[in-house]
Amino acid sequence: MRVILKFTKPYLGLIVCALLLMFVELGVDLYAPVLMSHIIDNGILKNDTAYVSKYLLIMVAISVAAFVSGIINSYIAAHVCHMFSYDLRNAIFRRIQNFSVKTLNRFRTSSIITRLTSDVIATEMVLFMSLRIMLKAPLMVIGSIIMSFVVAPDIAVYLVIGTPFLAIFLFVTARAGMKIFLRIQQRMDGLNRFIQQNLEGVRLIKSSLNGPYETEKFDTIATPLKTDTIKAMRLMESIMPVLLIIMNLSLLAVIWFGAAAISANAIAVGHLVAIINYALRMQGGFSMFAFIIISYSRAKASADRMSEILTTPADEAYEAADSGEAHTAGNVIFDRVSFKYPASNDYVLENISFTVNKGEKFVIMGQTGSGKSALLSLIPKMYQATSGSITIDDRNIDDWNVNALRDYIGYVPQKTVLFTGSVNDNVRWGDNDATTEAVADAAQLAQIHESIMSFDQQYETRVGQQGVNLSGGQKQRLAIARALIRKPGILILDDSTSALDIHTENQLFDALKELQMTRIIVTQKVHTAKTADQILLLDHGRMEGLGTHEQLLQQSTLYQNIVASQEGTDHD
Repeated sequence: MRVILKFTKPYLGLIVCALLLMFVELGVDLYAPVLMSHIIDNGILKNDTAYVSKYLLIMVAISVAAFVSGIINSYIAAHVCHMFSYDLRNAIFRRIQNFSVKTLNRFRTSSIITRLTSDVIATEMVLFMSLRIMLKAPLMVIGSIIMSFVVAPDIAVYLVIGTPFLAIFLFVTARAGMKIFLRIQQRMDGLNRFIQQNLEGVRLIKSSLNGPYETEKFDTIATPLKTDTIKAMRLMESIMPVLLIIMNLSLLAVIWFGAAAISANAIAVGHLVAIINYALRMQGGFSMFAFIIISYSRAKASADRMSEILTTPADEAYEAADSGEAHTAGNVIFDRVSFKYPASNDYVLENISFTVNKGEKFVIMGQTGSGKSALLSLIPKMYQATSGSITIDDRNIDDWNVNALRDYIGYVPQKTVLFTGSVNDNVRWGDNDATTEAVADAAQLAQIHESIMSFDQQYETRVGQQGVNLSGGQKQRLAIARALIRKPGILILDDSTSALDIHTENQLFDALKELQMTRIIVTQKVHTAKTADQILLLDHGRMEGLGTHEQLLQQSTLYQNIVASQEGTDHD
């Protein structure tokens, strides 16, 4: 919670102002029963109209002051809370942007979304309650007890008999509630994750008639969430009945013994009325605790989850200040590189060595799971090589500033990622400062310009979520255009032309060749590999072969089998 509270520091002045206004409200609430006591004892019972009028005017004046203070307090509290949540959400998002893929894998996407949305809202609401009622509630209870003893100590004793029991009950309830709400948040992450996966695969689910099975899985995940939510609500709803029973018994005791004291002329009628008012204010203060405990229990769990992100160190490479000179050669050297994922003991790549010279077309082939995508991810430092070295333009990538390195590389992942917005927005996402002409040039290089011009709104055509209104080939070419608009020295295509026909793909690679851009391409297509300057053949993370198409036909049985499967020829 301490990590989250530091985001209130810029607003300490406003917070102090809000608390002072809250004290004005509290003071009026605590003083009003005393005034009422005077009006009854010295005015109404003595038929002194002037006295009643005088003190009624005083009550009206202080009530107006309390009302105005409450309005201003609410305005300040709302402003502080919205700014606090804005700063907190931005800080979490910025921290996430500074995580490497390795660090991001510690947090599931659904969990990150929950932390950025509902968790932030939960803490925002608790801050608002803190400025409005969280501090006011205990002070109201304590102040009412003190004022009761000032007015009539003999009767006030009966008012506080149940207070220790209530305090213990509320403390135990709060601790139990925190545990349950933390479990609810974790189950909510799991449910969000399932829904996200289900919606992404909705076409496959419908085509395979797996709707009933997915519904059953949803019920299996949602049932524990329902059970824990019911437990939490039952626990929290038990607060009010217990509170009312104890406070009403205390109030009955006050009235009973107060009436006896009046009969014995031990206290005045106004004093008993004041004590009753303080009892009602205590009841109101304890009632606030019910809402406070529910909100605080949720917020504590949310704050711990957000603190986990904020206290996770950003990767050192992201924090490096070195901004070395721009490099434009495009040479890439792998020297005995091995790699395994952080959570695994098995190597994905072992002892990989090769050199790619400027402007070359370097193709990587291999069966599924052979480590092709993992190899590509090492070049822009999505992951760190476990051993060996990777050099770009005669400089080890560990010495590169990560931002400069990635700005130098155009990377198109295997899974095409498009954003909701216009075609123009999606291409310009690769370079926010790109001109309209630059967008069109990149689209022409990617062989997507003619398709765009055939759309009704051309470059302003809206792209649906994940490009649902585009064909597979159009999505891939749009993603390639986005990478090309940055004019990178090295272009990496991770099986990013799989949906293109041979003619379109040839046009694309011919256009790229003229740019003298280094191209590192993962593909399963033999006709793409034939024109490569070098082909790296991987098998279970190891080098099966390295050479041209003709050389591998002579040297590699695996490559011969790949060619035979696509061209129907026998090279034995």
